[in-house]
Amino acid sequence: MIVGMTLSTFTTLHVIISLIGIASGLAVVSAMRAGRRDDFWTTVFLGSTVLTSVTGFGFPFDHLLPSHKVGIVSLVVLAVVIVGRYATSLRGVWRWIYPAGCVLALYFNVFVLVVQLFQKVPALQTLAPTQSEAPFQGAQLVVFALFAWLGFTAVKRFNP
Repeated sequence: MIVGMTLSTFTTLHVIISLIGIASGLAVVSAMRAGRRDDFWTTVFLGSTVLTSVTGFGFPFDHLLPSHKVGIVSLVVLAVVIVGRYATSLRGVWRWIYPAGCVLALYFNVFVLVVQLFQKVPALQTLAPTQSEAPFQGAQLVVFALFAWLGFTAVKRFNP
């Protein structure tokens, strides 16, 4: 957590950064599916998504949580995506690794969003209090299927 910042303020900042990452990621993936690159939204997406994962480690904790594991994997994926985007000119295999990695990084953000919604929204929490119930699993399955389709079409149509 940033020194001098309350937990509530830090949480709000983390959520805002996460939502910016999701919104900009949707713009990036939409551009990819249309066969083009969007440099502005890509910069916003990559920066905010890295910040989302990094700030996730700023919350108090006493052991490694599943959210930390998702954050670590996301940062690895983002490192590959950033190398692909800025160091390879998207040549060769990077033409498909880059869009696949962007979609995967966005998926991780949305996956965590769904987890948080089921933890924080009372109506959803009632439907799946332990997140092992069918409504939670169904929601995550729908999200996974949507992102598999987005990933496939982004890789197929992206033309850097």
